[in-house]
Amino acid sequence: MILLSAVMIYPFLNLLAISFSDSVEYIKGGITIFPRGFTTNAYEMFFSNKRILSAAFMSLARVVVGTTIPLFCTGLLAYVVSIRSFSGWRFMRILFLVTMFFSGGLIPSYLLMINLRLINTFHVYWIPGLLGAGTMLLIASYIQNLPDGMMESARIDGCSEFLIYCRIVIPTSIPVFACMALFAAVGQWNAWFDTVLYNKNGQYDTLQVILQRLLTAAEAVKAIQDEMQKQSAMKTMSPETLRAATSVIVTVPILLVYPFVQRFFIKGVTIGAVKA
Repeated sequence: MILLSAVMIYPFLNLLAISFSDSVEYIKGGITIFPRGFTTNAYEMFFSNKRILSAAFMSLARVVVGTTIPLFCTGLLAYVVSIRSFSGWRFMRILFLVTMFFSGGLIPSYLLMINLRLINTFHVYWIPGLLGAGTMLLIASYIQNLPDGMMESARIDGCSEFLIYCRIVIPTSIPVFACMALFAAVGQWNAWFDTVLYNKNGQYDTLQVILQRLLTAAEAVKAIQDEMQKQSAMKTMSPETLRAATSVIVTVPILLVYPFVQRFFIKGVTIGAVKA
């Protein structure tokens, strides 16, 4: 386990060392887990760029909105299809299950976004994923294991189905909701293709799009360098060190989430497992 952990941790330590290293030292090679020619110019340039800061805010907003609202709506759908007295629960399950295997494709999806007027808007990040079939099935399987007596007693007291969902189902289903929220947050944080596809004007660029451009186009780095006009800083910084710094900044926030949801994650991933 120690060897396996070392193999997994080493790339992150190496990336961190490169991000704090001088460009000349990086070109020489041989950097392991300790930086050479220690400098923070890459991070200073990263945080001084207003465009990158706005992209970081957009990524954070996308994670919050794109996780909470779709998860709430998907959980509500899962509760509906878990009610056996509802005559359409089986049909709705099959209907959403079909969407997991068949898709209209990229071009029809793009045309749909145009007709819905979601192009070049922030809403394109969360409305298309408002209801997730896979997440719905997992949450529904968890809700079905809850005691029916809680829902029945609430209905007898005159509680509506929506209030039952908000006041009973959600509080008693925290493990599965936390697990699904973790998956959704990681997916939203790492997503970049839909940003490139649906936001051509660059107004809603996320941090991952900036990283993607830095990693795939040296011209993007040069454009940032020309924009910032910090020639003195360029002497001790290279595109590689900037890429490393950007990768570290993108990875650390979502990495810090895991310790707080680990216990829910363990419960959530065992949903539907065979019990002895």
